[in-house]
Amino acid sequence: MNRFELEERLIVFAARIIELAEKLPNSPIGNHMKGQIVRSGTSPALNYGEAQSAESKKDFIHKMSVCLKELRETFVAIKIIKYSKLLTEVALLEECYVENNELISIFVKSIETVKKNKSA
Repeated sequence: MNRFELEERLIVFAARIIELAEKLPNSPIGNHMKGQIVRSGTSPALNYGEAQSAESKKDFIHKMSVCLKELRETFVAIKIIKYSKLLTEVALLEECYVENNELISIFVKSIETVKKNKSA
């Protein structure tokens, strides 16, 4: 997967997270989780864009690590929504869960590769 494909995948993921957030109930807990998941779920796409303009490998690793952190935060938020049954539309929730997990794996491997190449 090249950087443009990954960027597109992150943008589509962010859009799906927004769609998921829109379906959460309009309640104190629902609204809290909406804000949380929209912030963390859209952040990786934006930060990945910044990573493409990194000034050094160290800067690139840092920005990619921020993306990973936000993806992990989103993953936990999705699990909270899932376990608390805040969303009845489980297909969308499951789709976001699977994609989020795959994106985490991609970023972990990418960061490991850059770190290995940096020291070589």
